Amino acid sequence: MKTSLYSNTKQQPARRKHIPQRTCVACRGTKANRELIRLVNNAGTVEIDPQRKKQGRGAYLCPFAQCWESGLKGNYLEHALRTKLTPEVRHTLAEFGKSLPER
Repeated sequence: MKTSLYSNTKQQPARRKHIPQRTCVACRGTKANRELIRLVNNAGTVEIDPQRKKQGRGAYLCPFAQCWESGLKGNYLEHALRTKLTPEVRHTLAEFGKSLPER
């Protein structure tokens, strides 16, 4: 069977799903949204947002202890979230960062 140039069946290339990209505030590396850990500032309380659904200003960090240390030490996280971290929150985030693997 011969196909003509004017065939009604057009084959389109398969569409690739869009993957949102985010930047780690400590190392400035760009990765897929799901590869980073989101922190959220919601009315002055900073917390980890594992489902990425909470309202508020968000910031992202790599899942490595090195990025968490530099993010907290250099105040990059405070700047990204536009808030001051209390000593209790800073300690909680530092402890969580210590539980993460090294790069």
